[in-house]
Amino acid sequence: MKTINFALVTMIFAGSTAFADKKEFDKNHPRRAQVVNRANKQENKNNAAAVNGKITDKQAQKLDHQDQKIKKEEQSQAAANGGHITKQEQAQDNRQENKVTNERNNMEKRDAAAGGATPATPAPAGGGQ
Repeated sequence: MKTINFALVTMIFAGSTAFADKKEFDKNHPRRAQVVNRANKQENKNNAAAVNGKITDKQAQKLDHQDQKIKKEEQSQAAANGGHITKQEQAQDNRQENKVTNERNNMEKRDAAAGGATPATPAPAGGGQ
């Protein structure tokens, strides 16, 4: 009886470990990682453009919102496909990200032609005191 219980516990543990590994794999799937990393990099570029005065804070917030929307869409795609996204979904997400990038570039060009955007003011050091 002890042998059967030990075998049963071993099988359950092995199964749960395999499930955990699968879940971790899905979370770090290369197509998902590419889309999310690109959206994160774009958000950083949007914020840097605002800080450098290339676009306004309001424009950066709009672009960040679009990037966050792309990430949420990627999450729902992955949920519908067992933890990964298809090549077609990756291509669609990248096309959407291309539009956001082009929009930022156009904002920078328009603002440069108009004399530049007002740079974002960083928060004062020491909590503003």
